[in-house]
Amino acid sequence: MGKDEVLVLGGAGYIGSHTCVELIGAEYKPVIVDNTINSSPVCVSRLQQLTGENIAFYQFDVRDQVKLREVFSQHDIKAVIHFAGLKSVPESVQFPLKYYSVNIGATITLLEVMKEFKVYNLVFSSSSTVYGKPQFLPMTEDHPTGQCTSPYGRTKYFIEEILKDLCVSDPEWNIISLRYFNPVGAHQSGIIGEVPLGIPNNLLPYIAQVCNGKREYLTIYGDDYKTPDGTGIRDYLHVVDLAVGHVLALKKMQGEHGCRAYNLGSGTGFSVKEIIQAFEKASGKKLPCKIAGRRAGDVAASYADSTIAQNELGWKATKNLKEICEDYWNFQSKNPQGYS
Repeated sequence: MGKDEVLVLGGAGYIGSHTCVELIGAEYKPVIVDNTINSSPVCVSRLQQLTGENIAFYQFDVRDQVKLREVFSQHDIKAVIHFAGLKSVPESVQFPLKYYSVNIGATITLLEVMKEFKVYNLVFSSSSTVYGKPQFLPMTEDHPTGQCTSPYGRTKYFIEEILKDLCVSDPEWNIISLRYFNPVGAHQSGIIGEVPLGIPNNLLPYIAQVCNGKREYLTIYGDDYKTPDGTGIRDYLHVVDLAVGHVLALKKMQGEHGCRAYNLGSGTGFSVKEIIQAFEKASGKKLPCKIAGRRAGDVAASYADSTIAQNELGWKATKNLKEICEDYWNFQSKNPQGYS
């Protein structure tokens, strides 16, 4: 009996590549589609090196329905994990039409092809940005959604609404949306990790680039929040823990139908200053920092309640902040130029 083939859209990207490793470890067979705009074909080669598996890889935009149909025709796809999309909050504010076209357009094309080939199992890469500004903490799945603070967040929210409508229209569908908080870290081998293009928008990759000399200093946006040390607090979880969550979501689907959403977060908030201190220990380097004013749209604190994921998926974040920073620095120091 062969292994179930799982289509991984965006599988050459940061979270997608780590998920492919966990899928292979769980006896699934990933098939990758990625246009490599924000990733690299080299990552797929690294995946094959890491896992010892020959992974089918197709390089095109998911919105290309003809090519997507060809992949479904050539493989016996049992389920899809959908990571494909643009993900920069500031960029989405600058180019909203681009974000709606890519993120929502790709999803609609995918769903049409899945329906044609009678593949009804989907794990969707959503985000805690669907909640907008926290109304209470920790944030549960019952927290109101839709009050998003960026076009990026709205694309995730709109897609979740589309998926709900689809499940109402046809009971065959079996869809899980995973709402991530802040994925960080890297595979402990140092072979795959995060490779941001241009100036990083997120804290950890920026810190790493300061440590390896690419950036002069780190700017801390706001040190006057109502938090213990004045800096913003966020929920960071190791990308390998996150990847495991996708495998558990696939297993949860067996024999079930309908739409469900789960928070995936550590449940612990860490401040910017705590992250800096942990990264300085992991890297053995002192981080030069400058304080600037708060950025528009930033909130004082945001962290998850992942109790439902623990109870229903059997998932829990297992890796601590020390491991996150050590693994992240291990990849960055071994790959200062990313995959190039």
